[in-house]
Amino acid sequence: MLIHPTAIIDPSARLGAEVSIGPYCVIGADVEIGDRTWLQHHVTVMGPTRIGKGNRFHAYSSIGQQTQDLKYSAEPTWLEIGDDNTFREFCSVHRATSPGDKTIIGSHNNFLCYVHIAHDCIIGDHVIFSNNGTLAGHVVVGDHAILGGLSAVHQFCRIGTRSIIGGCSKIVQDVPPYCTADGNPARARGLNIVGLKRAGFTREQMVALRDAFRKVYRSGLNNAQAAEELRAQKLTAEAAIFTDFISSTKRGILAGGKGGVDEEE
Repeated sequence: MLIHPTAIIDPSARLGAEVSIGPYCVIGADVEIGDRTWLQHHVTVMGPTRIGKGNRFHAYSSIGQQTQDLKYSAEPTWLEIGDDNTFREFCSVHRATSPGDKTIIGSHNNFLCYVHIAHDCIIGDHVIFSNNGTLAGHVVVGDHAILGGLSAVHQFCRIGTRSIIGGCSKIVQDVPPYCTADGNPARARGLNIVGLKRAGFTREQMVALRDAFRKVYRSGLNNAQAAEELRAQKLTAEAAIFTDFISSTKRGILAGGKGGVDEEE
């Protein structure tokens, strides 16, 4: 381990092999940091927090601070972070609110400067947050999603897998998987065509998703009716994920709108 002499580390903290802790970092009680994790300088990690292997925390990140939820009364709550994530300057990640609950971040994610992850959020794997991307409490973000700079997500919303949110967008309802969202308030603009192509989706997969998108957003049916008609068909795995997401929404899904990358492409 490489620990700078100005770092302050609680005796109860557990540090893995080859951990690097730079100048003026503060590691609180009940913190576990996995092997090969790197803290640049002036990084604060408070517990209870569990951090996996190979993570990188840049200057002034604040990780595992108590929730900002006013209902919180100092009960023990948790933050868990997976492996190989990058947190750039001034990122903040908060623990959960209710006793025993967790804020959870997966692996291989990239959080750029000033990103905020609030209490009780669940983040998947291979997610990218651009600068100042902000989540309120209890937001769920699926794998491979991308949040544009200065985008903000209302509490209890869900961001579907492989969706992309444009910069400066205001998200107040669920963003369906594989879609683009943009605007204030945001609307679903179509499929994330570029992202799906880059991910190697076949033409058959994208046509099936286009048809599912049209059924939900262009047919005039409500969500339940559209999902019922889709389930009557033989769906690809991706179209089934899209349909299940629509069916399980509690806040509702974004309204449709033209502009940006449309599903016609």
